[in-house]
Amino acid sequence: MPDAILVQPEALPEYSVLMAVYRGDMPEWFEEAIESMANQSLPPREIVVVEDGQLTEGLYDAERRCRECHPELIRIVTLEQGKGLAAAMRYGLQACSCEWIARMDADDVSDLTRCEEELRMAEAEHADIVGCDCEEFFDSVQNPAAKRLFPATHDELVRFSRRRSPFCHPAVMMKKSAILDAGNYRDVHLHEDYDLFVRMLARGYRGCCVKKILFHSRIGRDYYGRRGGVQYVRTLLGYNVQLLRSGWMRPFDFIMRSCGNILVGLAPVTVRSWFYRRLLRK
Repeated sequence: MPDAILVQPEALPEYSVLMAVYRGDMPEWFEEAIESMANQSLPPREIVVVEDGQLTEGLYDAERRCRECHPELIRIVTLEQGKGLAAAMRYGLQACSCEWIARMDADDVSDLTRCEEELRMAEAEHADIVGCDCEEFFDSVQNPAAKRLFPATHDELVRFSRRRSPFCHPAVMMKKSAILDAGNYRDVHLHEDYDLFVRMLARGYRGCCVKKILFHSRIGRDYYGRRGGVQYVRTLLGYNVQLLRSGWMRPFDFIMRSCGNILVGLAPVTVRSWFYRRLLRK
């Protein structure tokens, strides 16, 4: 793989940051997320924040503080009613003025070199979507709970995607034209990101991953508890059937992924937590 650092900063393209915020987000986490993107070593042209429905007063106050600190950077677009992540992303994508889009969530933290390093890698690899390795944490970035590690090359990511999502969604950068050509975000419950990645890869768009932890994903204390139950498993299996019928997932991949979904999804929370932290994470 070519050394991405050979790409000079002045040769790197401009990019927009796209994030959504809803009333369940915490104001202090939102501000931390914004600052981690506003202060990137390669600054964005803009940060497009989609208000997914009415927010709390605390979040509106946090937005005002962020806009006062970065008046030329932050753009707010509003959905009057909460529509969910996929709709917020579709709406926000149209408001982004750059070809490259950096995703971000309102409760996560990016390392300050994340976007520069991802764009360097994308340019070196002629990629259309690029991610990085990530850490998950409960309370503090300095106290990670688990790591999410991904394959590095396009071919490895394609193989990986037949059983698991090949990228951490809020840690990726993608070309706007490639997202639109693949059909944009769809309302696929629990799989809005995975669904988009598969469609982009299936259309021949190239992916790569910076093999370095540049992103920190905040997870709630009920994170593992929410990833289980009969209805949750049914939803996963239904999407697996869609991937199998599309030809993206082969029968053996379907069996292996579905068995894993059933085993982990129906296990007690303590067992599910162990699976996630010891087997599905690193």
